[in-house]
Amino acid sequence: MLLLEVLKNLPSFTFIDFIDVLFVALLLFFLFKLLKGTNAISIVVGFLVLYIIWKVVSLLGMTILSEIFGQFISLGVLALIILFQPEIRRFLILIGSRSFSNRILRGFFFKYSDEKEKRLNTNAVVQACSHMSSTYTGALMIFCRENKLESIIQTGEIFQSDLSSQLLETIFFKNTPLHDGAVIIDGGKIQAARCILPVSHSHNIPLSMGLRHRSALGVTESSDAIAVVVSEQTGKISIAQDGSITHGVTAHFLQEFLDKEFNKVLPQKK
Repeated sequence: MLLLEVLKNLPSFTFIDFIDVLFVALLLFFLFKLLKGTNAISIVVGFLVLYIIWKVVSLLGMTILSEIFGQFISLGVLALIILFQPEIRRFLILIGSRSFSNRILRGFFFKYSDEKEKRLNTNAVVQACSHMSSTYTGALMIFCRENKLESIIQTGEIFQSDLSSQLLETIFFKNTPLHDGAVIIDGGKIQAARCILPVSHSHNIPLSMGLRHRSALGVTESSDAIAVVVSEQTGKISIAQDGSITHGVTAHFLQEFLDKEFNKVLPQKK
């Protein structure tokens, strides 16, 4: 009987309410697609946790805590706008773009299932790194994962090309105009070269690290990308991931690492 009384007092759910919920869900989905693979998603989760705590203390009648959290939430909205300025800009550009509908049709909602397109030619990467290491040729390669690094790609020379060791070595050859900067690789293809990366400002970085290594740390601190660096001074190969870097890896280790991260073998159906 009590359940029936509660159901009777619930507001009616109309078709307009359904449309309202649907559009809110789509908006949240678009925002998630833009934030996925970045550290911004952790900030959003933290803000939502504080919002839930605020609602709980308000329902429990904790006046002082409710007032404190309420003021923080009010300022937090402004802080989120400042922190997510690049993401908001990308979202507005996406909505106003002529290719917005085409992106939806091409798989904005669904990922491509063709594993061959996603496989990384690790042999080409390892061969190029090994040769550049022996010739002390500096190189910086960024491998995208969930975050496609569109804003970083726009800072460089954009071109889509199949990945090959000869092309990588040509790009990073000292006398070419594209050697200064990073190469962005996604979906098994080179997306752009001569890209500008955010530099890590961590105080724990040794002074011996050059700009390439600091840039590798910077991009892996702000995204889920993986960076491979070849030092111009020592010829050593380094791997950066999640804001940390491993120096002096072998070609065999690099091959196994990249295969594990980008060429995972799916279990075969029996």
